[in-house]
Amino acid sequence: MLIELSIKHFAIIDELTVPFERGLTVLTGETGAGKSIIIDAIGLLLGGRGSAEFVRHGESRAEIEGLFAVDENHQAVQKAIELGIQADEEMILRREITQQGKSVCRINGKLVTLGILREIGQSLVDVHGQHEHQTLMQPDKHLMFLDQFASKEISSTLTEYQELFEQAQTINKQIQDLNENEQETAQRIDLLRYQLDEIEKAELKPNEDEQLELDRNRLANSEKLYQLLRESYEKLYGDAGGLDFIQESASNLESVTDIDASYKSLHESVSSSYFILEEAAFSIRDKLEQVEFDPEKLELIENRLAEINQLKRKYGSTVEDILEYSSRIEEELDSKLNKDDRLQSLNKKLRELLLDLKVEADALTQIRKKAAERLSKEIHNQLRALYMEKTIFNIEFKSKSHDSQELAAFTSKGVDHIEFFISTNPGEPLKPLAKVASGGEISRIMLAIKSIFSAHQGVTSVIFDEVDTGVSGRVAQSIAEKIFAIAKESQVLCITHLPQVAAMADQHLYISKQESKERVSTAVKGLVEKAKVEEIARMISGVEVTELTKKHAHELLNLASQHKQS
Repeated sequence: MLIELSIKHFAIIDELTVPFERGLTVLTGETGAGKSIIIDAIGLLLGGRGSAEFVRHGESRAEIEGLFAVDENHQAVQKAIELGIQADEEMILRREITQQGKSVCRINGKLVTLGILREIGQSLVDVHGQHEHQTLMQPDKHLMFLDQFASKEISSTLTEYQELFEQAQTINKQIQDLNENEQETAQRIDLLRYQLDEIEKAELKPNEDEQLELDRNRLANSEKLYQLLRESYEKLYGDAGGLDFIQESASNLESVTDIDASYKSLHESVSSSYFILEEAAFSIRDKLEQVEFDPEKLELIENRLAEINQLKRKYGSTVEDILEYSSRIEEELDSKLNKDDRLQSLNKKLRELLLDLKVEADALTQIRKKAAERLSKEIHNQLRALYMEKTIFNIEFKSKSHDSQELAAFTSKGVDHIEFFISTNPGEPLKPLAKVASGGEISRIMLAIKSIFSAHQGVTSVIFDEVDTGVSGRVAQSIAEKIFAIAKESQVLCITHLPQVAAMADQHLYISKQESKERVSTAVKGLVEKAKVEEIARMISGVEVTELTKKHAHELLNLASQHKQS
């Protein structure tokens, strides 16, 4: 569950910290006070799309931070641990957005990408806003709802199917490339032959350029190298060189040892140093004899490096890259020269994959049809509680025929195309949901779906942003009871204009706008007892709060309390 939300310099919010409780939390207030802005902030915290427009005017950045309590076995915790993020029964998500529109995301203090923040955030909270009504009205999104409902049963089969589908797409692309225009193919073969011939003539060796660079540097500085080595040798072994002095010192210390044996180790150290330096001097002398003065060889190296650099500009930044490119184009050239054999092999493999795809697609269809029966039954049960007991809901399958061995018969999700059909009045035929349902009916259907999915998704919190649009009376009461029922399974945050929903709240937060120093900011206040009655009465009357509306508010709260106890 979301324990605490901190928002700073976000839209009209200056600085706000809101604690949340278990159960149902409602957010009420006048239009424009900032209720939806708080939900927008949560949406950004969960990885939603952000921009510089969210940063409060005059500030450098907006900051949003949320503290979540989770079970140690929750998928968000497991995912965080996989990514090397320390996680236990508490998780802190943080996001900052700068004036330049850049985002900085952290989970438990560790920097993460926006994609990771989104993946973990959306497993913690399910945000349902009015825009999801539009999603429900789009038939191409209905398969997503069904697969979400059947996620446990369908997950492994769908993964296997999608792996096969990707392989089939890859092979199909290779076939298309081989069947491209003959003239283009001939031109490509000529180009590949030229490039391959140019690389092969160079007879490149791995790391050759690095060794040539070392040789060039050594030959180009041979005079300086010889001079430095010679001076080093002279300082050690020349007339009056350092070794003569060390030898004298060792001889003196040997005489000292004859007088006092305690100086023996000192004498041995100096003597050893003499022999070590003498050996080094001999090595320097040998190196002197090996120094090359070969302008012709240097020129050859320069020419070879120029040749390699010319190839690098065409085929890769290193010799290894050039050799790897050569290997790739050799394979491509072989493929194009042996086009017919290659096509035959690829077509055979594609046919085999399409047969496997058909098997997996059929399995997906069977799983979805069983899930569709269960989902329809559960939606009917939910709709009865929302005073839509006469409504008939059905999921119709319009699967593509996939008898033909064509990849076009398959999609990344299988061969199934489904659509939700509904009849809201007895005697009326089933029609597409998008063409029949009213706004209030769509709200109830979406709430029914969310009621079902909240038990399947494993999220710790569910947010409803004005999902009660277009309803009133006893339907409003049924929606309030349904939202409260969801809150028994998951923490629910709900923006509402319905007094029936507000009366059900375990926590009631009032959102208002305050003006200070000619700036407007959003404030949040927790309501209890008298203040809660006043706010519900305001929601009932709309304008003026009277004793009668207060009495009605008391009655709503009492009914809500009785429903909770029952």
